[in-house]
Amino acid sequence: MDGLQHAHLQLEDSGVATLRIANGTALNILGSPTIVELTQALRRLARDTRVRALVLRGSGDKAFVGGADIHELARLDQDTAVAFITRLHDLCEAVRDFPVPTIARMAGWCMGGGMELAAACDIRIGTTASQFSMPEVRIGIPSVIHANLLARLVGEGRTRWLLLTGAAIDGAQAERWGYLNDCVAPEALDEAIAATLREILANGPDSVRAQKALLRAWEAPHLERGLKESIAVFGQSYAGSEPAAYMQHFFDRKRKKD
Repeated sequence: MDGLQHAHLQLEDSGVATLRIANGTALNILGSPTIVELTQALRRLARDTRVRALVLRGSGDKAFVGGADIHELARLDQDTAVAFITRLHDLCEAVRDFPVPTIARMAGWCMGGGMELAAACDIRIGTTASQFSMPEVRIGIPSVIHANLLARLVGEGRTRWLLLTGAAIDGAQAERWGYLNDCVAPEALDEAIAATLREILANGPDSVRAQKALLRAWEAPHLERGLKESIAVFGQSYAGSEPAAYMQHFFDRKRKKD
């Protein structure tokens, strides 16, 4: 796929597509240009009948996705916050709606919007070196949109712990909780993904697409309501002073470390 500036796409003869975030950030941070480009790439790729599976990954092994771009978040107001979170919602929905199995390759850190993007995938494979958190409350905003998917993966109580504390868990705990389908040593990550892909590719491509469509149809209606309602809540959070205050605190702490 030509013209990608923030991502790289590879389609193998086997039908396995790999979409890699390649926006020059150390943690594969999701800013609006990257979000829009990934969404457009996924929607175009979804129409390619040659595709039998999709691997979504970051560049390098430091992070899958380190979350949304806090510098962009800090500049938002109530209206632009709604626009930003709608773009991120559309990206996650492009993953949920993808017509063939999607696998998140989860090396290193995965935070906030990254956990939501991976939750929209069918399968998540990480490592013993991986770290996961939903730290939005620590910068003065709520976790919204596809954080709504977490309860069906890890349970209501564990979702509450993640969203209300903002604290991190490691890969082994993420597997025990049910967020990861598999947790392996870092050097075994690509082989674990390849093994899962071999299992998928051994099946009938039409039946896999039919099964994927059914799995999407079986999802509870309240998920859709929660996704849409949380967009407005995110915008409303910018009507108060907390986002600016807590994000400034984050920047101040980072400057002291540097």
